Amino acid sequence: MTDTAVYAAGGVVWRLVEGKLKILLIHRTAYSDVTLPKGKVDPGETLAETAVREIFEETGIRVALGIPVGVSRYRMPRGRQKIVHYWAAEATEKAIRASAFVPNKEIAAIEWLSPRRALAQLSYPVDVEILEQFLTYVDDGVLATFPIIALRHAKATPREDWDGPDAARPLAPGRGARQAKALVGQLAAFGVRRIISSDAVRCVATVTPLAKALGRPIHRTPLIGQDAWEDGTSDVRAVIGKRVRARKPAVLSSHGPVLPGILSELALATGTLRGSYLGSASSLEPAAFSVVHLPREHPGSGIVSIETHVPKV
Repeated sequence: MTDTAVYAAGGVVWRLVEGKLKILLIHRTAYSDVTLPKGKVDPGETLAETAVREIFEETGIRVALGIPVGVSRYRMPRGRQKIVHYWAAEATEKAIRASAFVPNKEIAAIEWLSPRRALAQLSYPVDVEILEQFLTYVDDGVLATFPIIALRHAKATPREDWDGPDAARPLAPGRGARQAKALVGQLAAFGVRRIISSDAVRCVATVTPLAKALGRPIHRTPLIGQDAWEDGTSDVRAVIGKRVRARKPAVLSSHGPVLPGILSELALATGTLRGSYLGSASSLEPAAFSVVHLPREHPGSGIVSIETHVPKV
């Protein structure tokens, strides 16, 4: 029998109650255990999409993902390895009020506990390790964060097959269009509310399905466009500075050559030491993106983490 890993995703769901941190645990009916909300990846899903879906299905609470807080690995009863990715996820008061959770055949109850009590209640050491990792961020003064996402446009029509201006070059009708649609769930998982795009057709088309799904406008700007980058008139710094000051989840749809500048300016704007990790985060294939997590209260204190996601189609 081959050892094929089973992938799953979930979250450390948290809230503040009168200034005190509370962690959400679930009591599972079938297993008579207490654990963090999580579940297996469905066909066609990414891990981030799974985490958001499973948290909602098990608790009734819709969340946006924050920083990644760890990966647990363990053997299932029949010997297969299970790999579970976790993110921090804030439960807003609005989301909690909207929850329609009732005890069911899978989840007997959900419970908000202090970190100390949550650590004591969890049934599995792997869950304890994940919560402890989350709490190290809390101890470092990082709790609430917001993402700025650097996105490379989806697969475009090749230059050799296009006679018009490069800025008017469209997405490839097959793969490019599929990638743009597939990005909707992935980007929505991180709570994107502001959509900024180079004014090039291929960049705008990449985030058009997302804009339609969210009911949000696309803010087009030549300042992060490839033409402006090539002729020296781009102003990535101005765009990044505005986004950092806004402290709202945003995606920037741009071009491969411009992405290193976007990541570099994010580091500069947040007082983060620049290093080789920026090169890795900006070396993206079409439809890939890097999520840069910044502390909401003090974004100038530095980047908390960066995670890169590859296209699923």
